[in-house]
Amino acid sequence: MLFDVEPLPGDPILALMAAYRADPSADKVDLGVGVYQDDTGATPVLASVREAEALVLSRQSTKSYVGIAGSEPFNAEMTSLLYGDAGVVSDGRVVTVQSAGGSGGLRVVAELITSLRPGATIWVTTPTWPNHRPLLMAAGAKISEIRYYDASAGKIDRDGMMEDIERIPDGDVLLLHGCCHNPTGADLTLDDWKAIATLCETKNLLPFVDTAYQGFAEGLEADVAGLRLLAERVPEMVTVTSCSKNFGLYRERTGAVSIIAESADKVSAIKTHVLKTVRAMISMPPDHGASVVATILSDDALRQQWIGELKEMRERMQSLRQHFVAALTERGLGERFGFIAKQRGMFSLLGISKAEIDALREQRHIYIVGSSRINVAGLTVAKQAYIADALAETLAIA
Repeated sequence: MLFDVEPLPGDPILALMAAYRADPSADKVDLGVGVYQDDTGATPVLASVREAEALVLSRQSTKSYVGIAGSEPFNAEMTSLLYGDAGVVSDGRVVTVQSAGGSGGLRVVAELITSLRPGATIWVTTPTWPNHRPLLMAAGAKISEIRYYDASAGKIDRDGMMEDIERIPDGDVLLLHGCCHNPTGADLTLDDWKAIATLCETKNLLPFVDTAYQGFAEGLEADVAGLRLLAERVPEMVTVTSCSKNFGLYRERTGAVSIIAESADKVSAIKTHVLKTVRAMISMPPDHGASVVATILSDDALRQQWIGELKEMRERMQSLRQHFVAALTERGLGERFGFIAKQRGMFSLLGISKAEIDALREQRHIYIVGSSRINVAGLTVAKQAYIADALAETLAIA
């Protein structure tokens, strides 16, 4: 009986990646995969990571477990990276534990919410990262939506968003993107964060911030300004962070869960629940990526080297945005797609139809996911004219 089952449909993004790899065309372009790529289409190992890895291996004397909470130096460095010298840190109101990537952290938080706040609904933006729903719902969490992005205007629907947040029942959970909103690239302003903080205070909402791209929008400090503002205003808050993008540690599954408690007295109790959840899920987290990150962040020279590499990635993506909009403008599409230059991070949402997405793939070998999200890092200089031509022709035909 256990094996008398029907096959499930495959993951659409993974299927798109497989189709791209199988395409023999020399003109093919991958705008679907959700990882950073350089001008050659590779996802490089950062030089700072290579140096830190060498140090980790030279110092390592055992492969025994680190502990359920993971690397304590890593947890301390991630707390500092997120919150700086915010009062919640000096007040002892933060507990941070290592997670198996950002995805693993999201699942840990979902398990905590369903056990500690039973009946609470997690409200996500429309749209949101496609994996938010399956990760959270697999833990039994209830999901609902707030308006966020107006695809026709290429910007945040602020009035709709605030109206929907005001309607969220007291005590529910609000999931926000810290920066580089995936899939839209449209980020909250500091004024937005202030308004949301006020509503969270008055309605006793639990902010749940997914911060997967710190350093990819404006810079390490600027990208967490909203998160820190929220942390100083609300009594309780949850943050999940990932080192996949800004450290390039995708396969090492390196992330963290940080929880702000109402008081320092409650931190120890909350930590016991977090550790119980981690123990039941994965027993112990992996160590290599966390040790690499802790080594980089605690070494002045490596830290500065990493910050420089992060700056190069950020500025390259912003330059690609600017040049791509310029190419589209030359083809009469600047007004329709000008928003791409104003957005931040790895992604933007084109807002084109499924038929147009299919035509781009079948006729021009340009691979885009079904939501019309594109990976800006894939808009390489060598391919931009080709992509712009293909988009102009496809939209004209449609």
